[in-house]
Amino acid sequence: MLPHIVLASKSPRRRELLTMLGVNDFEIIPAASEAEFPADIHPGDAAIAVALGKAQEIAPRAPEGSIVLAADTVVSLDGKILEKPADEDEAFAMLSALSGRRHTVYSGVVLILGDKTLCRYEATDVLFRRLDEDEIRRYIATKEPMDKAGAYGAQGIASVFIERINGDFFNVVGLPLCTLGKMLSELGFQII
Repeated sequence: MLPHIVLASKSPRRRELLTMLGVNDFEIIPAASEAEFPADIHPGDAAIAVALGKAQEIAPRAPEGSIVLAADTVVSLDGKILEKPADEDEAFAMLSALSGRRHTVYSGVVLILGDKTLCRYEATDVLFRRLDEDEIRRYIATKEPMDKAGAYGAQGIASVFIERINGDFFNVVGLPLCTLGKMLSELGFQII
């Protein structure tokens, strides 16, 4: 049985994924800010760095005996990290760059339980079909891309852009569930 989980994220997608797994004993305490990372860092390590910053911020406020869960997702294209777009112009530039191209989505996951801290990242390759300028603008008008790494949500409207995924689909959504399950097992807990 899982102990109480504190999700250090305001992401509705991560909350939905935990609920989908049947995890009922959790609360959300979002971190106030996201950690910075060096520009030359590997994208997986960047995702871990941000997730670790969130987890470490929340851990002192978490109830004793609970697991703090934090995650962060970044998109990498040609070695460049694409975070959440700052505005519609940046979203347009990101989606134009992803059009017809393969890219990699990295999610860093951190679990803190007492004095134990586990950090992992998962990488998933995604292929976008070619997008024309009008459909990119229509997609941006939905506002869906504005709070998502790489300016798209695989679980939403942008699913029609994705030709192929190689790896964990839930990683692209923002929480690699297989990796999470393995990490919980390392702490002595099972989802099922």
